[in-house]
Amino acid sequence: MSDLDAVSLSLQQKVDALNDLEMALNAKEEELVEREAKLTELRAKINEKDSLMNALKQSVSDALLGFEGNGLSIEKKNGRIYVSMEAKLLFATGETAVDAKGQEIIIDLARVLGNRDDLDIMVEGHTDDDEFERTKYPRNNWDLSVLRATSVIEIMLNNSNLNPESLIAAGRSQYQPVDENDKAKNRRIEIILSPKLDEL
Repeated sequence: MSDLDAVSLSLQQKVDALNDLEMALNAKEEELVEREAKLTELRAKINEKDSLMNALKQSVSDALLGFEGNGLSIEKKNGRIYVSMEAKLLFATGETAVDAKGQEIIIDLARVLGNRDDLDIMVEGHTDDDEFERTKYPRNNWDLSVLRATSVIEIMLNNSNLNPESLIAAGRSQYQPVDENDKAKNRRIEIILSPKLDEL
């Protein structure tokens, strides 16, 4: 009887352990289902953002059709849209004020972007590696790149309903060249349109 009780107790303990294991397994399965649902929702949102960015790229391309290929390029990579404009389209040599034709390009772009609150817009100024120093602004390549970016932002703000909180001005000086053999391509303004992913 004593042996039978011991076996019965051992069996009960094993049954209890199996029940605990089954409960833990069920909880894990529920957690997995929940994670799968969240992952599906996240993929749907990313696909939606991707579709919106593709549509935006097309709108930007349509608005700047006359300039594309003449020192202006539009590219989508890493979920962002890059509008790159060689400096000759916007500025006289060494100048920070955008000329009349350049203003036309920037105004067209700003109007396409309209009052979009779902984008962060970074305007980056880039120079070539020709060094210069002077006492008045721009004093060097850093100043030149930042002041050109700021000039572009001012035109965008004055000709659209863009939210200033979504805009960023940055100067990269000479340190991100795109072509070691063509300085004209390195002197450029890049406008980077990034979707806001706060809700994700």
